[in-house]
Amino acid sequence: MNNFIDKLERRFGRHPIHNLMLYVCILYMIGLVVDLANPTFYQAYLSLNPQAILHGQIWRLVTFLMSPPDTNVFFFIFTLYLYYILGRSLERTWGAFRFNLYYFSGVIFTIIASFIAYFVTGQVFLMDTYYINMSIFFAFAMEYPDMELLFMFLIPIKIKWLAYLDGVLFVISFITGTVGTRIAIAVAMLNFLIYFITVINPAQRYRQHKRRSAYTKAVHRPERTGGNGNRTADGKIIHRCAVCGRTNITNPELEFRFCSKCNGNYEYCQDHLFTHEHIK
Repeated sequence: MNNFIDKLERRFGRHPIHNLMLYVCILYMIGLVVDLANPTFYQAYLSLNPQAILHGQIWRLVTFLMSPPDTNVFFFIFTLYLYYILGRSLERTWGAFRFNLYYFSGVIFTIIASFIAYFVTGQVFLMDTYYINMSIFFAFAMEYPDMELLFMFLIPIKIKWLAYLDGVLFVISFITGTVGTRIAIAVAMLNFLIYFITVINPAQRYRQHKRRSAYTKAVHRPERTGGNGNRTADGKIIHRCAVCGRTNITNPELEFRFCSKCNGNYEYCQDHLFTHEHIK
């Protein structure tokens, strides 16, 4: 599977949509305006309705992406800010092509799920992008579990704890929800499991683990006269940003990660992980 994605990237990787989440957020803004102007218009003409699509309203395959995540303006702004940060960070980490593929595969799976639910039950379940965005959130939590988020712009909380909570809520919703809800959750998690665990995670995690192990061994060697300053004599510095030089000793609050796109053992702090120039 990973080789297949690599082939796709080599062939089509020159034409991804850069800053994809910006365009997604713009669609949400349009959807909010439509909802505020006429609360029934989206459901009547724009939603993902398999029955209507089969009768020729094929634009719904795209316009359902406009469904706003919240109609309360304050929560809408906060949610869009969160979605943009998560999506933009993953795009910088994986590359634009792979993030595009992850997002649009979630869209395709959601469309397929809506038709499956319709054909199985004979009922229309109006699915939107909620579970697509949640799969993005889970992917971010896997990449940056200890990253802190200012919940409601005030309360610092680690991403991983929010992911655990959402995971529990997903299980409860899957058990108690309708057929449509169960199918929507299943396809969202299928997208996450197939693409993230089997495509991105193994190779990237292996490279990062290998580099981290090599770097940790190097910085724990006894300090010699004329050393390069990358470690202390007692070997306590195990993380150092290759850009700013800050370490886990001088700035213990920072998170340090290796860059999978740089050739060599280059580690960066959270402030420079996405902004440095890759070393080839």
